Amino acid sequence: MNAPVQIDFVNATDAKAILADVAAGLRAASIVPYIGPGLAELSRPDVPTTPEALSAFFASKVALPRRAKSNAWAAAQHIEINKHRSTVTALMAQAFARPVEPTALHDHLASLSLPVIVDTWYDGAMRGALDKRDGWGEVQGITRASIGENRWYRFYDSIGQEVDGVVADGWATVLYKPHGGVQPAKNFLISDADYVEVLTEVDIQTPIPDIIKERRIGQSFLFIGCRFNDQLLRSYARQIIKRTAKTHYAIVDLDALSRNELRFLREQGLTPLAIGLPRAVEILLTH
Repeated sequence: MNAPVQIDFVNATDAKAILADVAAGLRAASIVPYIGPGLAELSRPDVPTTPEALSAFFASKVALPRRAKSNAWAAAQHIEINKHRSTVTALMAQAFARPVEPTALHDHLASLSLPVIVDTWYDGAMRGALDKRDGWGEVQGITRASIGENRWYRFYDSIGQEVDGVVADGWATVLYKPHGGVQPAKNFLISDADYVEVLTEVDIQTPIPDIIKERRIGQSFLFIGCRFNDQLLRSYARQIIKRTAKTHYAIVDLDALSRNELRFLREQGLTPLAIGLPRAVEILLTH
């Protein structure tokens, strides 16, 4: 029988003090926010806000085999094989067609001089918040399946025009969407095939843009609204925080964590803050 995974959680009382310091770190641009779909979920959007909800959306449109009904990546792969890649893209665009209202924390993060904001879901809430200011742009992961290009990502300026990566050096803030996004060009990494090459290369960092590698040096990360209950999600997080500071933080729901998530937190040395996300957001906004 496997031994239980031992990890020390920071309780809500102590988490408040730590988050006050984290808020100062965000203002000082020494902490990178790493946003998951849980943050967008606070605005109660009419889009899927978990991989499970996304797979359920696929299942409502296409008959899926049992193994794919609770796995968004397998569901997309089944559709890609049995329909066409264009069907996957069209369904993803439909799933995320309704705009997601930025939360107060999206707006707050957009107002700061953060060198990097990582956003791991497909909605456009963070882009919407950044639209209220100048001096930013976006880099998105792209599928390499059948595109005939030797590229892993594309750059877009604040009005959604694709630009050369050299332009990004002049951006005060880079929004990094490693899995793509519905805006501005409907780039989606979603099917198993999309991730085959990425996960093969990600250990040597090839799919991660150089500007992200450069700007993350010495930075701590704050994981907001993220789950790590899938190997793919853990792999991305592990590689994105490589060669950064040794101290990182994760706002977690203690009751919802899986054994694999606990192990991931321990292995990566993340400080798990056991505090409700709405309360954590309130602290980050007021300190």
